[in-house]
Amino acid sequence: MPLDAQSRAILDLINATMPDVAALEPAAARALHDLPLPGEPEALARVEDRRLPGPDGEIPVRVYTPAGEAPFPALVYFHGGGFVLCSLDTHDALCRALARRAGCAVVSVDYRLAPEHRYPAAPRDCYAATRWVAEKGAEIGVDPGRVAVAGDSAGGNLAAVVALEARDAGGPRLCHQTLIYPVTDFAFDTASYRENGEGYLLSRRMMEWFRGHYLGELARGAEPQASPLRAESLEGLPPAHVLTAEFDPLRDEGEAYARRLAEAGVPTLQRRYGGVFHGFVSMFGQLAAGDAALDDAARALRGAFGLRT
Repeated sequence: MPLDAQSRAILDLINATMPDVAALEPAAARALHDLPLPGEPEALARVEDRRLPGPDGEIPVRVYTPAGEAPFPALVYFHGGGFVLCSLDTHDALCRALARRAGCAVVSVDYRLAPEHRYPAAPRDCYAATRWVAEKGAEIGVDPGRVAVAGDSAGGNLAAVVALEARDAGGPRLCHQTLIYPVTDFAFDTASYRENGEGYLLSRRMMEWFRGHYLGELARGAEPQASPLRAESLEGLPPAHVLTAEFDPLRDEGEAYARRLAEAGVPTLQRRYGGVFHGFVSMFGQLAAGDAALDDAARALRGAFGLRT
């Protein structure tokens, strides 16, 4: 199907007004892009900034607590931005919406960014934050027995990597992983890269720019902590919900990861949203498909947490 009318209008505006990120230095790209993403903020019982212990210093996080009685299930969330861009603020509206719709506390992680902190700094921070939530979450009203991970784009990569690390390290035990158009392989050799590598917000050139800043040494992209699709086995991972977009260069690798999860016996729900491009979930409130996908993600999380759906 073609781009839907809402997506076409937004994409035309972006293409007409936004410079090419890949032509900028990281600082300039951040100044341009590190603004709150579209979406009406949801009202919550409490929003609190904290700092958690990390492998190389403290990790800033933002904790979103919905109305209700603690302890709440917890979703540890990793923002997108190609491992170079974005922050707690850019994904504030999305995390608020997830907390309210899924009925869970959301812990959004401000992991270290490249190129100042190259791979594997980001996955190290994300795993440390997830482990803290599982071990010390009672301090923030969280049930340590109901912890899930999620992320979009680069953050989807980090959520998948944290799930692998938790399995291999013997914990923490995660009950779910929500992967929103995730980066799962740095090879960039799929049909969706050929079909959608230019003109749909996220381009192949941008991904090459992100990859260079994040990895430093391109050969490291073959490591499972960078490309979880290359992990030897996906057995024993938590149930997964994988969301992809039709007009997205990352579409095929996300769907390939979902297939491998299912083949490994992991309960997996995968859905491709037609007529939309990369980033559409963060555009809930402007794109009907974004709201639908957000509701789908919240419904799957509520089921994983044992909440009424």
